[in-house]
Amino acid sequence: MEVRWTGDESPRLGSPSTAVSVILSALFGVWSIQALEMSVGKIPFLEAVNGSTVMLPCTYFSCIGIKDLYFNWQFNDNGTMQKVCDSVISSEGVVPQVKIFRDRVTFVGMNRENNISILLWNITFDDAGQYTCFGRNPKEKGKNHSAIFNLIVVEELRVVDNTVTIIIASCVGGAIALLMGFMLIKNFTLFVLAKLEEKNKECLVTSSGIDNTENGLSGSKADSKPTPKKK
Repeated sequence: MEVRWTGDESPRLGSPSTAVSVILSALFGVWSIQALEMSVGKIPFLEAVNGSTVMLPCTYFSCIGIKDLYFNWQFNDNGTMQKVCDSVISSEGVVPQVKIFRDRVTFVGMNRENNISILLWNITFDDAGQYTCFGRNPKEKGKNHSAIFNLIVVEELRVVDNTVTIIIASCVGGAIALLMGFMLIKNFTLFVLAKLEEKNKECLVTSSGIDNTENGLSGSKADSKPTPKKK
């Protein structure tokens, strides 16, 4: 007679490759949080007048710190990337020695507050285009990071029509002034009514005292005479 095992099978563990994948995913998530970030601000473009001086902003941030951070600025000249400047920051707070490769460019970041911005002097229409702020932190094993800033050069700045904005502001201001006026009138009216009510109460009390005196009630002049004595 043949006997077969009908109980539940013992649970099987996942394959080693699956466990390794989970561990690598977790490590990659933590590493991504610590990664270097390059930022050109919340508004990554600027419209400037021909002949003016402008600043191209860029800052960096890293949770794990930096060591020999390499950075540069590049200009996209019709698809060809031209280096504007570059340098290496050995550690936090160290002022880098920046090499400039383009005319009318000054490095103004000085690494204060992780700032690596540059200044463009006397800009022309040829300076308009896309600028890339690039950074690479050796602590991240050579990962590259960048942020793009667009410079728009115009003959003169456009005049913005603020008519609608002025109308809206005037309406809102008028509504607020009307509401404040209404509240002042309301408070003044309540104050006057309270005073009138208080005055009416005083008149009622005074008239009541006079009536009691004329009717010869307790406390009146009639009660003030002494009772004649019998002889």
